Order: sequence, then structure tokens, then C-alpha cells
Amino acid sequence: MSGNRKKLLVIEDDPGLQKQLRWSFEAYDIQIAGDRESAIAQIRRHEPAVVTMDLGLPPDADGVTEGLATLQQILAMAPDTKVIVLTGNQDRVNAVKAVSMGAYDFHQKPFDSTTLGMVIERAFHLHALQQENRRLLQAQDDGPMAGIVSRDPGMLKLCRSVEKVAPSTATVMLLGSSGTGKELLARAVHQLSPRRDKRFVAINCAAIPETLLESELFGYEKGAFTGAVKQTLGKIEMANGGTFFLDEVGDLPFSLQAKLLRFLQERVIERVGGRAEIPVDVRIVCATHQNLQDLVSQGRFREDLYYRLCEIVLTVPSLRQRIGDCTLLAHHFKNKFTALQRRSALGFSDDALAAIEAHTWPGNVREMENCIKRAVIMAEGPQITADDLGLVPPAQENDFINLRQARDDAEYKALVKSLARVDGNIVKAAELLGVSRPTIYDLMSRHGIK
Repeated sequence: MSGNRKKLLVIEDDPGLQKQLRWSFEAYDIQIAGDRESAIAQIRRHEPAVVTMDLGLPPDADGVTEGLATLQQILAMAPDTKVIVLTGNQDRVNAVKAVSMGAYDFHQKPFDSTTLGMVIERAFHLHALQQENRRLLQAQDDGPMAGIVSRDPGMLKLCRSVEKVAPSTATVMLLGSSGTGKELLARAVHQLSPRRDKRFVAINCAAIPETLLESELFGYEKGAFTGAVKQTLGKIEMANGGTFFLDEVGDLPFSLQAKLLRFLQERVIERVGGRAEIPVDVRIVCATHQNLQDLVSQGRFREDLYYRLCEIVLTVPSLRQRIGDCTLLAHHFKNKFTALQRRSALGFSDDALAAIEAHTWPGNVREMENCIKRAVIMAEGPQITADDLGLVPPAQENDFINLRQARDDAEYKALVKSLARVDGNIVKAAELLGVSRPTIYDLMSRHGIK
């Protein structure tokens, strides 16, 4: 029967309180520990979702040193565990300190079994929600849109466009600043297309010297040049049947643009040093951070090639243009890297969130990812601060407009920003905005936020 019940670990050295807690919460599968060593052993063996603990543990039964050390060790080992600290009426300061270290909540002794029971059940519920959320995130990791995290209407519209374009054979051009996720979207086009079971081959035109780029693209025959000791396939030929991604196509040398244009028109290639025409069936997806129309007007990019590549153009917004996505992505990367670094749960301080929202992020999502990774590694306390991020909190904003449309826009931005700041928690968003939970749902419905 105990295998079907939720596991609750009670860390308490008083035999009388042990019996009282066991009797009060007999609906749970209760494990008892009287000191730090046995508590850690129970954590390793049973992995309980919720723990109640007294801070006064031997050998420091009259102090809190041993209790706080036990708490720290539990959270380091199992950061998702919800620890509820039981404390005396006169020990509120240490209880608050325990919460600042990562404890879920505290409850004063002598405890009221009904109230404590509600706290425990709420802790179990939160733990279950977090586990379900983690399972859903893991299920999404292999999806076509894996890695694309956004609530911004413009970005969501772009994702819908990718879903519409992917099944076609049209050549797609992705325009956007460096670090905005153009390659992620190119891979999504491939994964959502009928070619998903074939290869996705990518090449960065700006990263390969001009003298080598032709052979990288089209391959070469044995003896075509010094060092060509065997026949080698080019990237385009390797992608046969699949998708070929030309990143930074604006940097493609003018001398190779005519050869690429011929391939797009005839769908055949000639290897360097060869004369045979080789048919290749690939879907072309391109990306660049440059303005191709300006390059055409400057004579640096062929106009006929431009129109061949730009059958469908999708513009990827920069991170600073995506409303609410800065803090949303910050939470996403924080959760990702705390798991990878095996760190206990971390939060963001208010000055960190304000700094994240105020920063312009010229390096876009790539800069954000590196910034949060560094902060997770360097943070010393339970919260990531602006100093950990290497960012400066902004001065107080002073932007007031009394037009109705501006008010609606401000309401929308405040709602999206608050939801992003609290990582989608409706209750916390309501508290942050000073409104009721039904009001939040009404606002989300009015502004079309799911």
C-alpha cells in the first residue's frame, strides 16, 4: 500500500513529535530521520518530494547550525525537493533565513495539523506541476521548433509562417541580425517538410575562404588541384534529397554567384575539375544579416540570384523587439543551465530582472544564452543578481502617455512582461500587477495571450 502513497520525510529528533507527525499525516508514506546523516540517507533512498524538518538537530539541538547545513545539503542533492521548516515562535529570523536559502516554506510549532497539512499538500502539488512541466519541456526538445522560446506576437506569427512554408518546395530566405536564431528556424523548415528523413546540410559562406568555398559547395574530382588525391562530394551533393542551408549568403563571393544561380535554374552541378553534370534534388534555405537589396544596388550581389533566393522571405525580429521575451528566455536558460551544472534552484533578483529587461541585447539570443550561463556558474547565493549578469540596472522609467490606445499598449506590455518575469505563473503575475487572478485571465483573453 505504501508504494501508492506520496513519500513525506520528517526530520525531527524529538520522539514525541515524530509520533505526532506520523499520526497526523498517516495518509502519506512517512519516513523518519533524527539527524543529518540519516536524513541524507533517506533522501538518497526514497527521493521524497516533500520534507518537513526541525532546524534544531543534534549535535546542535539548541541551535540552527546543523539544521541549516542539512537544508543546504538536501537542496544541493535534490533541488526540486520542497522543504518545510518547523520552527518555534521565537525563531522567525532563522526560519526566514532558511527560506532565503531555498526552503519552500516554514510553519511555527506547536503546529496545527490542518494548516500544516494544507502547506504539505500544496508543496506536493507544486512539485508535481514542476515535474510535469519538465516532462513536457523534454518532450518538446526533439520537436521541429525545439529551442524557439517566445510569447511575442511577431515571433509567434513567424513560427506559423514557417509551418506554412515548410511543406512547399519554395526557396526560403531568412533575414535577421546575428544571434536571432535563423539556423534554428532553417532546421524547423527542414523538420516540418517532407524531406525531414533526409539530411540537413549547412555551410557558412562567411567562415570559409573564397579559394576553398567552391570546392566545399560543389566538390572536386581527383587531380583537380594539388592535394586533390580523391574524388570528394560537395555540400550541395551531400544534401541530395534533403535541405541545404546557406548561412550568410550575402558574403558569397561574386565569382561563385553565377555558378550557384545555374544550379538553382538547372538543378545540376559540376564538380571542380569535372565535366559531368550531376543532378541534385535539394531544398534551398538561406540566411543573412545583410540587406541584400543594398548589395544588389552596389553591384555586389547578382539581381537575378537575389530573386531566385527570395521566393519567400521571412524576417526574424531581434530580441529587443520581442515583447516580454527577454525575461522569458532568461528563465528558460536559467532552468536549462542550473540542470546542466547540477546547481540548486536559482532565482533572479529584482535588479537582475530589471537589468535584463533594460539591456538592448545587441548579440540577441546568443548573447542572452552566454550571459545566463556565466551567471549560473558564478552566482554565489540563491539568486542571480545584476552583478552576476554583468549588467547595470536601469534608472527609474518616466514614460507616461494618456491616450487610450497607448494605455491598451501599456497594459498589454505590462501583462506580457509580468508573465515573463514570473515564468508564466498566473498567481504570481496577479500579485505583481496588483489584480485578481480572474482579472489576469480576462486581460489574457482580451489581448489574445494563451
